[in-house]
Amino acid sequence: MLFAMSASQNKTSNGDPVVPTQSSLEAFAAAERVLVGGVNSPVRAFGAVGGVPVFLARGQGAVVTDLDGRRYIDYVGAWGPLILGHCDERVQAAASKVLTKGWSFGTPTEGETRLAEAIVADVPSIEQIRLVNSGTEATMSAIRLARGYTRRDLIVKCAGCYHGHADALLVQAGSGALTFGVPSSAGVPAGAVMDTRVIPYNDLTAARSLFEKDGSRIAGVLIEPVAGNMGCVPPTEGYLSGLRALCDAHGALLIFDEVMTGYRLGLGGAQEVFGVRPDLTCLGKIIGGGLPVGAYGGRATIMESLSPVGPVYQAGTMAGNPLAMATGLATIEALHEPGVYEQLEEASAHLAEGLAAAAREAGLPFCVNRVGSMVGVFFQDGPVTDLDTASLSDTQGYARLFHAMLRRGVYLPPSQFETMFVSLAHSDAQIDETIAAARDALSEIVAE
Repeated sequence: MLFAMSASQNKTSNGDPVVPTQSSLEAFAAAERVLVGGVNSPVRAFGAVGGVPVFLARGQGAVVTDLDGRRYIDYVGAWGPLILGHCDERVQAAASKVLTKGWSFGTPTEGETRLAEAIVADVPSIEQIRLVNSGTEATMSAIRLARGYTRRDLIVKCAGCYHGHADALLVQAGSGALTFGVPSSAGVPAGAVMDTRVIPYNDLTAARSLFEKDGSRIAGVLIEPVAGNMGCVPPTEGYLSGLRALCDAHGALLIFDEVMTGYRLGLGGAQEVFGVRPDLTCLGKIIGGGLPVGAYGGRATIMESLSPVGPVYQAGTMAGNPLAMATGLATIEALHEPGVYEQLEEASAHLAEGLAAAAREAGLPFCVNRVGSMVGVFFQDGPVTDLDTASLSDTQGYARLFHAMLRRGVYLPPSQFETMFVSLAHSDAQIDETIAAARDALSEIVAE
């Protein structure tokens, strides 16, 4: 392991602490004895960057603290949900109120209705919604609904877009699947993906060709409107509207996976930003305020195909959990405050521009993509527009940057193919500190 050393060795040549600290080393050794790979989600194992994962003990605002008290400016944000930052007082208060009354009933509660009403009011394409427990469950259920509603079998997805670990969607997936160099997964039978078609992201010509061949059999196109699982990759001009037109022409449903972009890019998500309305929308992350949650929704005529009204079955014991409903609603209410998204835009633009400038100063090939408060950095000249171009990145270069930044107190995503998230808790001073750390880290990489 890259950082297998004693506490006395846990220093660089200039005296700066090396991460992880001894407590994280010991915690990971204990975890490996009882958890597969020491983790409960593969990217957390640091396989893409080397070394041993940092074990975090607490978070406050934009800062997380490890077991030995070392602090880091956090750009993971629990992989996106914590748009308000860690331990936001409004979210804490909402959770505390629920905990005094009961946090699971398995019956309808008013909290479910209030969260659903808020989402329906904000997201342009959603008239009715079904709450579930994760983004994976939302996308899995949405494609079942699309098939049931259209009475067709084929689902189209894009190479490098990750929609959770449901069998039918683990084909040329991004995120963790890319991190470990496996475009799909063992244990997925050929029959499970037989009705999944894969096209390149941002390639409207490929989409047209597929529809010309199989348009009458396609139930839906499932897409991340801003890809966040091969790094941050925005849609090219006219791409999303082109998919909308193709689906309309052939009677297929357009399904936006807005698990990342929902409430991240604006109250109405990516569909509001880009002016394209899907038939179904999948949500997660921010709508739970950091607790496990997912949702999918769309036009009432489609959603009424779900049980108990229609023939498409889906259920969940913990769906609509009161605790997640309360923290999600508190987060959404906070995002309605004036100037919130302008603040996120300004801070994120400053960060992206600063990182790009630091790389130019160092003379390194470096590409920065940004959409709102989603930021992706790639060790290459760019542009990065799809999986093929993202895969040209120097992943070892990113790994060096990751550890150099970690030593300087900045926590980046532990994979080239993940996205950085800026929160409302990130101050101007913390953004400046991050840029200064990047300038120093990139100079160190050049010197090496």
